[in-house]
Amino acid sequence: VQLQASGGGLVQAGGSLKLSCAVSGGTFNDYAVAWFRQSPGKEREFVAAIRWRDRYTSYADFAEGRFAISRDSTKNTVYLQMNALKPEDTATYYCAAQTRMIVSSLPLRRQYRNWGQGTQVTVSS
Repeated sequence: VQLQASGGGLVQAGGSLKLSCAVSGGTFNDYAVAWFRQSPGKEREFVAAIRWRDRYTSYADFAEGRFAISRDSTKNTVYLQMNALKPEDTATYYCAAQTRMIVSSLPLRRQYRNWGQGTQVTVSS
């Protein structure tokens, strides 16, 4: 499976951005797709995930209520709508995919073997 992330940019605090992750190859119903982010000097952290088959979603605490993950099967794309952005949301955002993910594994970075390139999100204060 190949993943192509896009949609990053520069936005003021309080603004919104929508990231896209185009997915190709594989059998989509088998996959979960997640977003992670990484700031300089910090570990890559979980943001949100969605299971393609049943649309089950999982969010990090900081993302709950501000971010929304969704998927469009007609476009083979997973989206991350980010609202009320804060300067601390500044990071490189990566999408990742893996098959046969149970709910408890969705936030676990080490479970994902397929990664896209990152897209930079910068939130100015």
